[in-house]
Amino acid sequence: MSESATTREQTPTEAESSYFNSYPPPKALKNHEALAKAFIEYHVEANRRVVLVTSGGTTVPLENQTVRFIDNFSAGTRGATSAEYFLEAGYAVIFLHRQFSLLPYSRHYSHSTNCFLDFMDEAPSDSTSDQGSIVVRSEYQDAMRNVLRKYRYAKENNLLLLLPFVTVTEYMFELRSLANLMKPLGSNALFYLAAAVSDFFIPRHRMAEHKIQSSEVPVSDSDVYTGYNEDQPSHRSKKLIIDLDPVPKFLHRLVDGWAPHGSMIVSFKLETDPNLLVYKARTSLQRYSHHLVIGNLLSTRKWEVVFVTPDPPFERWIRVPKSKRSKSISGAKAQVGLAEGKKLDEEEESHTQDESSSDKEGIEIESLIVPELVKMHTQMIEKARQNTQ
Repeated sequence: MSESATTREQTPTEAESSYFNSYPPPKALKNHEALAKAFIEYHVEANRRVVLVTSGGTTVPLENQTVRFIDNFSAGTRGATSAEYFLEAGYAVIFLHRQFSLLPYSRHYSHSTNCFLDFMDEAPSDSTSDQGSIVVRSEYQDAMRNVLRKYRYAKENNLLLLLPFVTVTEYMFELRSLANLMKPLGSNALFYLAAAVSDFFIPRHRMAEHKIQSSEVPVSDSDVYTGYNEDQPSHRSKKLIIDLDPVPKFLHRLVDGWAPHGSMIVSFKLETDPNLLVYKARTSLQRYSHHLVIGNLLSTRKWEVVFVTPDPPFERWIRVPKSKRSKSISGAKAQVGLAEGKKLDEEEESHTQDESSSDKEGIEIESLIVPELVKMHTQMIEKARQNTQ
Protein backbone atom coordinates (compact mmCIF):
# COMPACT_ATOMS: atom_id res chain seq x y z
CA MET A 1 0.00 0.00 0.00
CA SER A 2 1.37 3.40 -0.95
CA GLU A 3 1.87 6.02 1.71
CA SER A 4 -0.72 8.72 2.03
CA ALA A 5 0.42 12.04 0.64
CA THR A 6 -0.71 13.66 3.87
CA THR A 7 1.29 11.39 6.17
CA ARG A 8 4.52 10.59 4.32
CA GLU A 9 7.61 12.57 5.25
CA GLN A 10 8.63 15.29 2.82
CA THR A 11 11.81 14.93 0.83
CA PRO A 12 14.49 17.59 1.51
CA THR A 13 13.61 19.30 -1.76
CA GLU A 14 9.90 19.35 -0.90
CA ALA A 15 10.60 20.67 2.60
CA GLU A 16 12.73 23.44 1.13
CA SER A 17 10.06 24.42 -1.37
CA SER A 18 7.31 24.33 1.25
CA TYR A 19 9.24 26.48 3.71
CA PHE A 20 10.47 29.17 1.35
CA ASN A 21 7.16 29.43 -0.52
CA SER A 22 5.43 30.18 2.79
CA TYR A 23 7.29 33.47 3.28
CA PRO A 24 7.99 36.52 1.17
CA PRO A 25 11.72 37.10 0.57
CA PRO A 26 13.32 39.62 2.94
CA LYS A 27 13.15 43.19 1.66
CA ALA A 28 16.93 43.52 1.71
CA LEU A 29 17.60 40.23 -0.12
CA LYS A 30 17.97 41.61 -3.65
CA ASN A 31 20.35 44.32 -2.48
CA HIS A 32 22.37 41.77 -0.49
CA GLU A 33 22.51 39.46 -3.52
CA ALA A 34 23.85 42.25 -5.72
CA LEU A 35 26.52 43.18 -3.17
CA ALA A 36 27.51 39.55 -2.60
CA LYS A 37 27.64 38.74 -6.33
CA ALA A 38 30.05 41.61 -7.01
CA PHE A 39 32.13 40.70 -3.95
CA ILE A 40 32.39 37.03 -4.92
CA GLU A 41 33.21 37.77 -8.56
CA TYR A 42 36.00 40.09 -7.45
CA HIS A 43 37.61 37.36 -5.35
CA VAL A 44 37.06 34.60 -7.90
CA GLU A 45 39.08 36.75 -10.29
CA ALA A 46 41.81 37.06 -7.64
CA ASN A 47 41.67 33.31 -6.90
CA ARG A 48 41.21 34.14 -3.25
CA ARG A 49 39.49 31.97 -0.68
CA VAL A 50 36.18 33.27 0.65
CA VAL A 51 34.58 32.27 3.94
CA LEU A 52 30.93 32.85 4.78
CA VAL A 53 30.83 33.48 8.53
CA THR A 54 27.36 33.42 10.08
CA SER A 55 27.10 35.10 13.46
CA GLY A 56 24.69 36.01 16.25
CA GLY A 57 21.27 34.74 17.23
CA THR A 58 18.05 34.59 15.22
CA THR A 59 14.70 35.89 16.44
CA VAL A 60 11.43 33.97 16.26
CA PRO A 61 8.55 36.45 15.83
CA LEU A 62 5.28 35.74 17.64
CA GLU A 63 3.22 38.13 15.50
CA ASN A 64 3.30 39.09 11.82
CA GLN A 65 3.44 42.73 12.88
CA THR A 66 6.13 41.87 15.35
CA VAL A 67 6.14 43.28 18.86
CA ARG A 68 7.18 40.15 20.74
CA PHE A 69 9.72 37.53 19.73
CA ILE A 70 11.82 34.69 21.12
CA ASP A 71 15.58 35.22 21.16
CA ASN A 72 18.72 33.58 22.53
CA PHE A 73 21.80 34.77 24.39
CA SER A 74 24.20 34.97 21.43
CA ALA A 75 25.94 38.31 20.95
CA GLY A 76 28.00 37.08 17.99
CA THR A 77 31.34 36.92 19.81
CA ARG A 78 32.52 33.69 18.16
CA GLY A 79 31.63 34.84 14.66
CA ALA A 80 33.02 38.38 14.90
CA THR A 81 36.27 37.24 16.50
CA SER A 82 36.75 34.40 14.01
CA ALA A 83 36.16 36.75 11.07
CA GLU A 84 39.17 38.83 12.13
CA TYR A 85 41.42 35.76 12.22
CA PHE A 86 40.16 34.58 8.83
CA LEU A 87 41.05 38.00 7.41
CA GLU A 88 44.53 37.72 8.93
CA ALA A 89 44.85 34.31 7.25
CA GLY A 90 44.22 35.87 3.83
CA TYR A 91 40.53 35.04 3.37
CA ALA A 92 37.86 37.40 2.15
CA VAL A 93 34.91 37.32 4.56
CA ILE A 94 31.18 37.56 3.96
CA PHE A 95 29.90 38.30 7.44
CA LEU A 96 26.22 37.35 7.70
CA HIS A 97 25.29 38.66 11.12
CA ARG A 98 22.37 39.41 13.38
CA GLN A 99 21.64 43.10 13.19
CA PHE A 100 23.30 45.02 16.08
CA SER A 101 25.35 41.99 17.17
CA LEU A 102 29.14 42.19 17.45
CA LEU A 103 31.06 43.12 14.31
CA PRO A 104 34.70 42.43 13.41
CA TYR A 105 37.05 45.08 14.78
CA SER A 106 34.40 47.35 16.29
CA ARG A 107 33.69 44.52 18.78
CA HIS A 108 36.76 45.64 20.74
CA TYR A 109 34.93 48.82 21.71
CA SER A 110 31.21 48.46 21.04
CA HIS A 111 30.75 45.85 23.79
CA SER A 112 33.54 46.95 26.09
CA THR A 113 32.97 47.33 29.82
CA ASN A 114 33.87 50.96 29.17
CA CYS A 115 31.50 53.31 27.40
CA PHE A 116 32.97 54.10 23.98
CA LEU A 117 33.20 57.76 24.99
CA ASP A 118 35.59 56.76 27.79
CA PHE A 119 38.20 56.10 25.10
CA MET A 120 37.90 59.67 23.78
CA ASP A 121 39.09 63.05 24.99
CA GLU A 122 39.00 66.66 23.88
CA ALA A 123 42.33 68.20 22.95
CA PRO A 124 43.17 71.66 24.31
CA SER A 125 41.65 74.40 22.18
CA ASP A 126 43.74 77.08 20.51
CA SER A 127 43.47 80.79 21.27
CA THR A 128 41.01 81.45 18.44
CA SER A 129 38.44 78.82 19.37
CA ASP A 130 37.00 77.12 22.42
CA GLN A 131 36.31 73.96 20.38
CA GLY A 132 39.12 71.42 20.85
CA SER A 133 39.58 68.43 18.51
CA ILE A 134 38.33 65.02 19.61
CA VAL A 135 41.22 62.58 20.16
CA VAL A 136 41.79 59.07 21.48
CA ARG A 137 43.16 59.07 25.00
CA SER A 138 46.87 58.35 25.12
CA GLU A 139 46.59 55.05 26.99
CA TYR A 140 44.36 53.60 24.23
CA GLN A 141 46.27 54.97 21.22
CA ASP A 142 48.37 51.91 20.35
CA ALA A 143 45.61 49.34 20.70
CA MET A 144 43.06 51.42 18.79
CA ARG A 145 45.53 52.27 16.04
CA ASN A 146 46.25 48.57 15.51
CA VAL A 147 42.54 47.70 15.25
CA LEU A 148 41.84 50.69 12.99
CA ARG A 149 44.61 49.75 10.57
CA LYS A 150 43.36 46.18 10.27
CA TYR A 151 39.80 47.37 9.69
CA ARG A 152 40.85 49.92 7.06
CA TYR A 153 42.98 47.35 5.25
CA ALA A 154 40.04 44.94 5.08
CA LYS A 155 37.64 47.59 3.82
CA GLU A 156 40.01 49.31 1.38
CA ASN A 157 40.93 45.96 -0.18
CA ASN A 158 37.32 44.79 -0.43
CA LEU A 159 37.93 41.86 1.91
CA LEU A 160 34.95 42.26 4.24
CA LEU A 161 31.26 42.35 3.35
CA LEU A 162 28.75 42.90 6.16
CA LEU A 163 25.19 41.62 5.61
CA PRO A 164 22.61 41.77 8.45
CA PHE A 165 19.56 39.64 9.25
CA VAL A 166 17.10 39.56 12.17
CA THR A 167 14.68 36.63 12.03
CA VAL A 168 15.35 32.93 11.51
CA THR A 169 13.47 33.11 8.20
CA GLU A 170 15.63 35.99 6.95
CA TYR A 171 18.69 33.98 7.91
CA MET A 172 17.51 30.95 5.91
CA PHE A 173 16.80 33.04 2.80
CA GLU A 174 20.19 34.73 3.05
CA LEU A 175 22.09 31.48 3.62
CA ARG A 176 20.50 29.75 0.63
CA SER A 177 21.07 32.71 -1.65
CA LEU A 178 24.69 33.29 -0.61
CA ALA A 179 25.55 29.60 -0.90
CA ASN A 180 24.29 29.50 -4.47
CA LEU A 181 26.11 32.71 -5.36
CA MET A 182 29.35 31.20 -4.02
CA LYS A 183 29.28 28.31 -6.52
CA PRO A 184 31.93 29.89 -8.81
CA LEU A 185 34.40 29.68 -5.89
CA GLY A 186 34.39 25.89 -5.92
CA SER A 187 36.72 24.48 -3.29
CA ASN A 188 37.91 27.99 -2.38
CA ALA A 189 34.64 28.45 -0.49
CA LEU A 190 34.38 27.82 3.25
CA PHE A 191 31.21 27.91 5.35
CA TYR A 192 31.71 28.73 9.03
CA LEU A 193 28.23 28.47 10.53
CA ALA A 194 28.65 30.09 13.93
CA ALA A 195 25.19 31.69 14.12
CA ALA A 196 22.93 30.46 16.91
CA VAL A 197 19.99 29.44 14.72
CA SER A 198 16.64 28.94 16.41
CA ASP A 199 15.46 25.35 16.63
CA PHE A 200 11.75 26.21 16.83
CA PHE A 201 9.41 28.73 15.24
CA ILE A 202 5.75 29.55 14.58
CA PRO A 203 4.79 28.97 10.92
CA ARG A 204 3.51 32.14 9.28
CA HIS A 205 -0.01 30.84 8.66
CA ARG A 206 -0.42 30.24 12.42
CA MET A 207 1.03 33.51 13.57
CA ALA A 208 -1.14 36.25 15.08
CA GLU A 209 -1.41 39.25 12.78
CA HIS A 210 -1.45 41.89 15.51
CA LYS A 211 0.11 42.31 18.92
CA ILE A 212 -0.98 39.57 21.32
CA GLN A 213 -3.20 41.24 23.88
CA SER A 214 -3.02 40.90 27.65
CA SER A 215 -5.41 42.02 30.40
CA GLU A 216 -5.72 42.31 34.16
CA VAL A 217 -9.08 40.51 34.01
CA PRO A 218 -8.94 36.94 35.43
CA VAL A 219 -9.34 34.33 32.70
CA SER A 220 -10.28 30.70 32.35
CA ASP A 221 -7.85 27.96 31.30
CA SER A 222 -9.19 28.11 27.75
CA ASP A 223 -8.40 31.82 27.43
CA VAL A 224 -4.86 31.34 26.19
CA TYR A 225 -2.81 32.00 23.07
CA THR A 226 -1.30 28.81 21.67
CA GLY A 227 0.52 30.03 18.61
CA TYR A 228 -2.45 29.51 16.31
CA ASN A 229 -3.96 32.33 14.31
CA GLU A 230 -7.54 31.83 15.48
CA ASP A 231 -10.57 33.44 13.84
CA GLN A 232 -11.49 35.24 17.05
CA PRO A 233 -8.39 35.47 19.27
CA SER A 234 -8.94 36.33 22.89
CA HIS A 235 -8.40 39.91 24.02
CA ARG A 236 -8.48 39.06 27.73
CA SER A 237 -5.80 36.43 28.09
CA LYS A 238 -3.01 36.75 30.65
CA LYS A 239 -1.55 33.35 29.81
CA LEU A 240 0.70 32.79 26.83
CA ILE A 241 1.16 29.21 25.69
CA ILE A 242 3.11 28.98 22.45
CA ASP A 243 2.93 25.97 20.14
CA LEU A 244 6.22 25.89 18.23
CA ASP A 245 7.26 23.76 15.25
CA PRO A 246 10.84 22.63 14.62
CA VAL A 247 12.72 24.79 12.15
CA PRO A 248 13.45 22.68 9.04
CA LYS A 249 17.04 21.43 9.01
CA PHE A 250 18.58 22.61 5.77
CA LEU A 251 22.18 21.51 6.36
CA HIS A 252 21.53 18.57 4.02
CA ARG A 253 20.44 20.97 1.30
CA LEU A 254 23.46 23.17 1.95
CA VAL A 255 25.77 20.19 1.49
CA ASP A 256 23.95 18.52 -1.39
CA GLY A 257 22.48 21.42 -3.31
CA TRP A 258 23.26 24.98 -2.31
CA ALA A 259 27.01 25.05 -1.60
CA PRO A 260 29.74 24.84 -4.25
CA HIS A 261 31.06 21.39 -5.04
CA GLY A 262 34.22 20.75 -3.04
CA SER A 263 33.61 23.54 -0.53
CA MET A 264 34.21 23.01 3.18
CA ILE A 265 31.29 23.21 5.60
CA VAL A 266 31.80 23.72 9.33
CA SER A 267 28.99 23.90 11.87
CA PHE A 268 28.82 24.33 15.64
CA LYS A 269 27.10 22.35 18.37
CA LEU A 270 26.53 24.06 21.72
CA GLU A 271 25.45 22.01 24.73
CA THR A 272 25.19 22.54 28.49
CA ASP A 273 25.55 18.89 29.54
CA PRO A 274 29.17 17.64 29.33
CA ASN A 275 27.92 14.07 28.89
CA LEU A 276 26.04 14.96 25.69
CA LEU A 277 28.43 17.25 23.86
CA VAL A 278 30.57 14.81 21.88
CA TYR A 279 27.64 12.46 21.21
CA LYS A 280 25.46 15.28 19.86
CA ALA A 281 28.29 16.69 17.75
CA ARG A 282 29.00 13.27 16.24
CA THR A 283 25.28 12.69 15.59
CA SER A 284 25.04 16.04 13.81
CA LEU A 285 28.08 15.24 11.67
CA GLN A 286 26.65 11.88 10.61
CA ARG A 287 23.18 13.27 9.96
CA TYR A 288 24.20 16.16 7.72
CA SER A 289 27.38 14.80 6.11
CA HIS A 290 29.43 17.97 6.35
CA HIS A 291 33.13 18.14 7.11
CA LEU A 292 33.52 19.30 10.69
CA VAL A 293 31.40 19.95 13.75
CA ILE A 294 32.96 22.15 16.41
CA GLY A 295 31.45 21.24 19.75
CA ASN A 296 31.51 23.64 22.67
CA LEU A 297 30.11 23.60 26.17
CA LEU A 298 28.30 26.74 27.33
CA SER A 299 30.37 27.00 30.51
CA THR A 300 33.78 26.46 28.84
CA ARG A 301 33.27 27.73 25.28
CA LYS A 302 35.84 30.53 25.63
CA TRP A 303 38.60 28.10 26.66
CA GLU A 304 38.02 24.78 24.85
CA VAL A 305 36.30 23.27 21.82
CA VAL A 306 36.28 19.82 20.27
CA PHE A 307 36.73 19.12 16.55
CA VAL A 308 34.56 16.17 15.50
CA THR A 309 35.39 14.87 12.02
CA PRO A 310 34.42 11.87 9.86
CA ASP A 311 38.09 10.86 9.53
CA PRO A 312 40.76 9.98 12.13
CA PRO A 313 41.39 11.12 14.81
CA PHE A 314 37.57 11.72 14.85
CA GLU A 315 37.74 13.77 18.07
CA ARG A 316 40.36 16.44 18.78
CA TRP A 317 40.34 18.97 21.60
CA ILE A 318 41.70 22.50 21.31
CA ARG A 319 42.29 24.41 24.53
CA VAL A 320 43.69 27.70 25.69
CA PRO A 321 46.40 27.01 28.31
CA LYS A 322 45.35 27.66 31.87
CA SER A 323 47.71 30.62 32.28
CA LYS A 324 46.38 32.29 29.11
CA ARG A 325 42.64 32.08 29.68
CA SER A 326 40.67 35.28 29.65
CA LYS A 327 38.16 35.95 32.38
CA SER A 328 34.51 35.08 31.80
CA ILE A 329 31.57 36.02 33.96
CA SER A 330 29.48 33.10 32.67
CA GLY A 331 32.30 30.55 32.45
CA ALA A 332 33.24 27.77 34.87
CA LYS A 333 36.94 26.94 34.53
CA ALA A 334 36.55 23.93 36.82
CA GLN A 335 34.50 22.26 34.06
CA VAL A 336 37.31 22.33 31.48
CA GLY A 337 37.91 18.74 30.38
CA LEU A 338 34.64 17.34 31.71
CA ALA A 339 33.09 16.92 28.26
CA GLU A 340 36.15 14.90 27.29
CA GLY A 341 35.54 12.71 30.29
CA LYS A 342 38.55 13.68 32.37
CA LYS A 343 39.95 16.40 34.57
CA LEU A 344 43.10 17.98 33.15
CA ASP A 345 45.99 19.03 35.32
CA GLU A 346 48.00 22.16 34.56
CA GLU A 347 50.95 20.27 33.08
CA GLU A 348 48.73 18.38 30.64
CA GLU A 349 46.92 21.56 29.62
CA SER A 350 50.19 23.28 28.84
CA HIS A 351 50.69 20.88 25.92
CA THR A 352 47.39 21.77 24.28
CA GLN A 353 48.75 25.00 22.81
CA ASP A 354 51.55 25.73 20.33
CA GLU A 355 54.65 27.44 21.66
CA SER A 356 54.20 30.24 19.12
CA SER A 357 51.29 31.63 21.14
CA SER A 358 52.81 31.18 24.58
CA ASP A 359 53.88 34.79 24.85
CA LYS A 360 50.41 36.23 24.31
CA GLU A 361 48.14 37.50 27.06
CA GLY A 362 44.49 36.56 27.15
CA ILE A 363 44.52 34.24 24.14
CA GLU A 364 41.24 34.12 22.24
CA ILE A 365 40.37 30.53 21.39
CA GLU A 366 39.37 31.62 17.89
CA SER A 367 43.07 32.36 17.28
CA LEU A 368 43.61 28.60 17.71
CA ILE A 369 40.48 27.42 15.88
CA VAL A 370 40.93 29.37 12.65
CA PRO A 371 44.52 28.27 11.81
CA GLU A 372 43.47 24.64 12.23
CA LEU A 373 40.55 25.19 9.88
CA VAL A 374 42.83 26.86 7.35
CA LYS A 375 45.06 23.75 7.38
CA MET A 376 42.05 21.48 6.86
CA HIS A 377 40.69 23.69 4.09
CA THR A 378 44.10 23.71 2.35
CA GLN A 379 44.15 19.91 2.39
CA MET A 380 40.66 19.80 0.86
CA ILE A 381 41.64 22.24 -1.88
CA GLU A 382 44.78 20.26 -2.72
CA LYS A 383 42.78 17.05 -2.84
CA ALA A 384 40.20 18.65 -5.14
CA ARG A 385 42.96 19.82 -7.47
CA GLN A 386 44.50 16.35 -7.59
CA ASN A 387 41.12 14.84 -8.49
CA THR A 388 40.75 17.22 -11.43
CA GLN A 389 44.18 16.49 -12.89
